[in-house]
Amino acid sequence: MKQIDLVYRTAFAELAQRTFDAQFEADFPLDGRFVSVPVKDRKYWYFEYPTDEGDKRRYVGPEADDEITARVKRHKEIKDDIRERRRLVGMLLRSGGMAAPDRFAGDVTKALADAGLFRLRAVLIGSVAFSCYPGLLGVRLPNTAMQTGDADFAQDFSISAEVEDSLPPILEVLRSVDPTFHAVPHQADRAKVVAFVNNVSYRVEFLTGNRGSDDYTGKPSPMPALGGASAENLRFLDYLIYEPVRTVLLHREGVSVNIPAPERYAIHKLIVASRRRTDGLGRAKRDKDLLQSSLLCESLQETKQGYMLADAYKEAWDRGPAWQEGIQFGLKMMPESGKAALAAAIGVTPEELGKV
Repeated sequence: MKQIDLVYRTAFAELAQRTFDAQFEADFPLDGRFVSVPVKDRKYWYFEYPTDEGDKRRYVGPEADDEITARVKRHKEIKDDIRERRRLVGMLLRSGGMAAPDRFAGDVTKALADAGLFRLRAVLIGSVAFSCYPGLLGVRLPNTAMQTGDADFAQDFSISAEVEDSLPPILEVLRSVDPTFHAVPHQADRAKVVAFVNNVSYRVEFLTGNRGSDDYTGKPSPMPALGGASAENLRFLDYLIYEPVRTVLLHREGVSVNIPAPERYAIHKLIVASRRRTDGLGRAKRDKDLLQSSLLCESLQETKQGYMLADAYKEAWDRGPAWQEGIQFGLKMMPESGKAALAAAIGVTPEELGKV
């Protein structure tokens, strides 16, 4: 596995910071002010701004997040530099060996980012998120592992319920990209919508983790922050989106996004591979799950971050029999290179994997 040159890794990190700065300025214009608000024994930043109907308040993030707090303090110093950021994106893609999402997925993600999705602590997941890992980890990954026909976003239910802020109507945001998008009523509750599809079957879906019981599986949860959209409850998703990473999607001038920590993505894909359907589409998705898991295990071990992978594996394994069964199933079909990297990270032989 070939590592990306340091100069390009450094440029990627700079772009990620500058993109977040620019998104921050777009979200919070200079005619407003930041206020610290206590909520359930924790403090959160909110942004107050004038409107014709009076002052309104927008959620920013936890005061404990040092990066956000630093930007609050130097808000007036942030300058937009779209042209330079576009140059950096082009350089990273042409010469740096990094990856971009397909153009339409990038446009969808940017529209939702501009509407405030990631400010409200949502997480980009799936293959679009996977395209961020070459830059984040500093390794070259094959483009075949990033191909997708959909875009998936997740948000923790408690965050959605507590931020006291919301996106504009999701359908309006998506139709700004493609007017053929339409809502897809959920099979279990036709009054709720978790997915939107356009006329070429490109699907945008919103997900959340189960809230303590399998009774929620297969049912939509109302998500107050998602502009009228609900979210599909999925097992294991809470593990995936815990403590996500802020980075940049290499599209246009860069899109500031939150994605799962790569070690959690690797183990999560190992588990969900066991739950794919057995038809042709299900097998294709399972194979991509296992390929992505294997590539991230190799990347983390190659870049001397195997200890993070080991911690993520142990946390999942310790969650009980259902998790262990999923891991064991995935390991049986995982590429040998990924299995060897995971075993090395944990400190066992490949034959001992799935037993400890």
